[in-house]
Amino acid sequence: MDRDRVERLLREAGTDSRRLRHALTLLCGGQWWTLAALVRETATARRTVETLLHELPLEYTGKTFRIPLTDTPAYQDLLALAPPPEDPVAHLLPHYAHELERLTTLIAQAPRARHVLDHVSATPETVLRRALLLGARFWLPGARLLCVGDHDLTSLAVKLIHPETDVTVIDIDDRILAYIDDQRLDVRTRWADLRLGLPPSARNHDLALTDPPYTPEGTGLFVARAVEGLKEDGRVLLAYGTSDRTPMLAFKVQQALSDLNLTYEAIYPDFNRYFGAEAIGSAADLYILRPTTKTRPAVTSRLTRQATAIYTQGPQSIEAAKPPAQKSPAPEPTGPTPDLLVGDWPKDLAQPRVKLSTWLAKPYAAAPDRVAIALPPGLEAALPRLLLATRASHVRVLCADLPPLPDVLSAVYELSTDGGVLDAVRLPQPGGDAASVLRRILDNGHAKLANTWREALIAVARAQGSTLTKNEARTLIREAAPWSEDLTPLEAPLHCLSSLPKAVSTTVAALTTTT
Repeated sequence: MDRDRVERLLREAGTDSRRLRHALTLLCGGQWWTLAALVRETATARRTVETLLHELPLEYTGKTFRIPLTDTPAYQDLLALAPPPEDPVAHLLPHYAHELERLTTLIAQAPRARHVLDHVSATPETVLRRALLLGARFWLPGARLLCVGDHDLTSLAVKLIHPETDVTVIDIDDRILAYIDDQRLDVRTRWADLRLGLPPSARNHDLALTDPPYTPEGTGLFVARAVEGLKEDGRVLLAYGTSDRTPMLAFKVQQALSDLNLTYEAIYPDFNRYFGAEAIGSAADLYILRPTTKTRPAVTSRLTRQATAIYTQGPQSIEAAKPPAQKSPAPEPTGPTPDLLVGDWPKDLAQPRVKLSTWLAKPYAAAPDRVAIALPPGLEAALPRLLLATRASHVRVLCADLPPLPDVLSAVYELSTDGGVLDAVRLPQPGGDAASVLRRILDNGHAKLANTWREALIAVARAQGSTLTKNEARTLIREAAPWSEDLTPLEAPLHCLSSLPKAVSTTVAALTTTT
């Protein structure tokens, strides 16, 4: 470990040696560093940083290290004297110390990351800077922002800094949606598995922001759904990063963006920093993308070819997707012959079939009595919604790893499991006003929840010999469940569905005083 070897390393890196020189500058500054902190601060791949550290005379205290102060003079002429490219909103951070403190607490207390969803948490400074950049580049009062996935909690940062902005979050992780709602910052939450579709209420936004799985398939899908949620003149803000060692991966992702016919209005290098993701330097660029007149047709075409494998880890990772010749055989329906097959079934079966995405998007035209659903690994979060998407008397689900189901489904089905098979037998219509209103809502999974609820309350009041106006019914619903406006049961987060029985009972009990 000597200076000559460090010089050779820098010389071999050529024009890309600035990152290494930045790391060397920090190590010579007297501060103690952990490997993770040095990677994040320099936005340099862990392996690249480790290569430099291997050539340096380091001193340690615990897990932290630095170049001894007595050795730093030997490296002074190798240091990067100029700082990295300027952060466009760094000068604003000192004015938001209180908000940064609150975001630090919110991120620390958020649900733990799920590796099968490629979760890596952005730093509190990053989500604050995203909110500041949005406000610096766009006029946010009255603007509508769609967060396409929000494990990073950028939605909360935006509401703290720009409370006049209308913010909606769509996410597959019900824990994240519940946590965001618990903060009571007036963020709308919607459940969605983007492989299966965009919620009907998540459209016509001015801006969309997404930090997707860093695969070409994942980035292409999340950006395509973000465009679906935009107005014609909207923008997509995309966080994406890759290692300086894998430029071909960046090319494939940018090719996926190019295929959507988007223009690049700006790219802010290393704008996003993370706790983890050290393989890519714990950093990602921030892209601002603008749709063109050719973008929406390209998005439609892209989504017709959508596969479910979009992640880097877990059962729906790109690596786990087997070539067609090695693909596991499709399931065979068991028990009584179903009238309709939903999902991926053997082609030689005679029954009519429908895709999972179509099943969730709109009511099936016919009225099948028995339905069989094949649910592949990694899509289990969709199961409650798949059950609410039909009025069939018997639904059989084949799923290797059946998840726990919310208690609210017991208002509709008698549920039983046997290994990887779930049988859901529809219950008769219940007695009692509250139970009948709840059942009517859950029987109309594709309809707007508040509209069905309103009409059911009016019917109950009429049966009681009273009159309830639409406005009176809306007021009762808004007071009992302020989250219920403009969404369907299929896009409602599970914590909202679970609160529905109590809220319905409250509105039914209030009929006696209202009427």
